Order: sequence, then C-alpha cells, then structure tokens
Amino acid sequence: MNYQEAWEFLDQLQFFKIKLGLNSMNQFLEKLGNPHRNLQYIHVGGTNGKGSVGATLCSILTAADYKVGLYTSPHLSSVRERFQIGNQYISQEDFARLISKIHDVLDGNQITYFECTTTLALLWFAEQEVDCAILEVGMGGRLDATNVVTPLISLITNVSMDHEQYLGMTLAEVATEKAGIIKPGIPVVSGVFNDDAGKVVRQTCDERKAPLFLLTREFNGAFNPNDKSLWQYHGLDGKALVDLPMALCGNYQVANASLALAALQLLGQQGWTVTEEQIRLGLEQTFWPGRLEFFRLNDKGQQVDEQSDGLNILLDGAHNPAGVLALKHALRDFSRTRLILIWGAMNDKELRVTLREIAPLADIIIFTRLELERSAQTSQLKESLPKAMHQKVVCKETVPAALQQARMLANSHDLVCIAGSLYLVGKVRQLLLGGLVDDA
Repeated sequence: MNYQEAWEFLDQLQFFKIKLGLNSMNQFLEKLGNPHRNLQYIHVGGTNGKGSVGATLCSILTAADYKVGLYTSPHLSSVRERFQIGNQYISQEDFARLISKIHDVLDGNQITYFECTTTLALLWFAEQEVDCAILEVGMGGRLDATNVVTPLISLITNVSMDHEQYLGMTLAEVATEKAGIIKPGIPVVSGVFNDDAGKVVRQTCDERKAPLFLLTREFNGAFNPNDKSLWQYHGLDGKALVDLPMALCGNYQVANASLALAALQLLGQQGWTVTEEQIRLGLEQTFWPGRLEFFRLNDKGQQVDEQSDGLNILLDGAHNPAGVLALKHALRDFSRTRLILIWGAMNDKELRVTLREIAPLADIIIFTRLELERSAQTSQLKESLPKAMHQKVVCKETVPAALQQARMLANSHDLVCIAGSLYLVGKVRQLLLGGLVDDA
C-alpha cells in the first residue's frame, strides 16, 4: 500500500465497534513474532493528563540522549501524530509499510482501529530499537490494547468519571479498570485522590505487591507564587529542585510534571541516568499541542507576540467533566475583556454537566459541529443550556464559519477559547496553524 491506501484501510477500521479485551491482541502479536517482548516501557493510564505526562517524559529522556518512543491518542489532525520517536513523527513511508504488514498478516480477519494503531506502534518501536517506549492507555486499562506489555513503571495520573458505558457507572468501577495496568511487583506512580478511586488503586497495589508512590504523599510540586513559568519539585529522596521551567499552561501541569519526575527518579533506581540539567532542558522543550495552547494571530493569520495587535486564541481539548473543570480554573490566568467560547462536542458526552461548568464564564458562545456522525447538533448543544443563556448563543454549522464569526466579534483584548472536543481543537488548529505533520 501507499500512504493514502494505508490511511484509508486504517480509517475503515473505525466501523468496527470498540472491543475491549486482550485475547485477540495477544494472538495477533504472536503472529507478528511478538515484537513487544524485547522492549522496555513506561505505561501511562488515568483519566486526564496522560498525554502531558507522556510528552514530558519523552522530552526529558530525549534530552538525556535516550531514544524514546511515544504512542498517544487521539490525534488532532493526522493519525501519524500518534507515533513519535524523540520529536520526530513516523514517516509516511514507515506508516504505509507497517500498515501493509499488518494487513497482510490479518489475511481478512477483523481488528479494531485502536488495536491496529497499537500494533503499528509496537512494530515501529521494536524496529527502531528504542531504549524505552512510553505507551498511553486508550481507554480504561485492564482490557486496553496497550496492556499487553510489562512496563518498568506504571503511571495512573488520576481517575474521574469518563466513558461510563464501557468502564462503569461508579468511580470505584472506573478505577478498577484504570488500575488494571498495575502489574505484580512493578512500581506505580499516581496522582489519585483519597477517594473511592484512590482506595481501589491502593488496594490493587497491595494485592499485587506493587510499590505505590503517591503525589502529595511521597513527592509533590508547586508553582513559584511570583512567577507561574517556574515551579519546584520535592522528590522521592526528600530533595528539592527549584526554579524549574514550565512550558505547558495550566496549574494542573505541576501535578503532571511531578508525576513525570517521580517516574524518572524510579528509573534512576533502575540504572537510567538523567541529570538536573537534562531535566530542565526537557521541561523547557516539552510541547503538547491542543491542550491549553495559547497563541496570538494578526489579521494576516501570522503568529505574533503578546505585545502585538492580534486575536488571542486558546485551544483546549477539555471534553469530560474533570477536564472542563480544569479549563474553568485555568481561564482565571488569562486576562481578557470578554471570553468568546467556540464549542463543539460528541453527542455521547455529558453535555449538560460539561457545558454548564464553562458556559457562565463566556460572554458569547458559538456552537459548531464537526463533519462526524457522532458530533452533537448545534441545536442540541443550545438546548442543553438554561434558557436564560440562549441570548448569548450563536450557532454556526461548520467550523470555518464559527471561526469567521469569532474573528468578526473579537477584538485584541478578548480571548477566543476553542474547546469541547479534541476533534474540534484539531480541526481549528489545522485551519489556523497548519498540521503538525505534512500529509500532503
């Protein structure tokens, strides 16, 4: 297959329903010679923050001259964004070649989209002989396709309600699925709270004799109160690293970065060498697009600094209740005269819960819709709000039309925030800044 054919083959797999379970994944990997068996992994699960933690770990380990693979999901605009080594995404040629290999070994048998991308990641990382592969869980953990590996460290960022139709209707049920990545004797780093989810994680670690290192108990981090671009980390060894750089926006990124540094300290106990200088460089260079990503565009669509006239744009993939609550808190740090919110969401999300958190902060709300079957109708989004808020709602049926409306309404003192779906953020980012990879 060429790249276009490979992409179309993968895209067709989306028509197969989500299937949680490891039997078919293990059987398929065996047909491929078990490419995952000879690699070292860091496995990252949880509800929110997985991508930020993975990107931070990849950036620091790359700065320390390790060859590091990073597999994440979903992507913003190109599927190739899910696979990277260091700061390089997989090439079209490697993508097409490995998808062709998967297709041939399948020999007409069925596989899901996520099983296919996970297999591709494992094949590519094995072929490229990475020193370490960082795998982000797709959904849940226990039955997720990534859970075929035995990692050096398991990471569970946090646990909140999400994907209830698959993971369970209570926090304890969701946490049980997330805790499924915990392996006997393998250290666990986590930011779970002291709630039902935390209880499940602690019990699972006890049962599996997996050492547990908890944020705020064994390690911690905090912003410099006078400079939000700097923070300090109090580590597992009782020592502190001060005035660390923070390239990512959002107060919650201190927790994510602290989880990453705790994992690095545990790697250090296993013989991995990372200096303080490399930690600082890696933190400075960490990039995780579409998550509280701020930039300013002039009237020609060019990025300019904050001293120049332009349109203030904030992209955030917040889509579940915990993510929207984090966005709500983060908006306090962005000065503006008015907040213009562009929002689109999938119709299987908790529209009332998520929207009602953020809608009161917005002066103008522009609802839009993606060209996806699961995308909620703009009228559906509007009706999910109290009638008193309808007067500040504008509905635009396409993303370009929503952006055009925001440009017409906003001035250089306003903030235009795009949220509600990573698919929406990806589309807007591609329209405004271009793709992260060149798929031409």
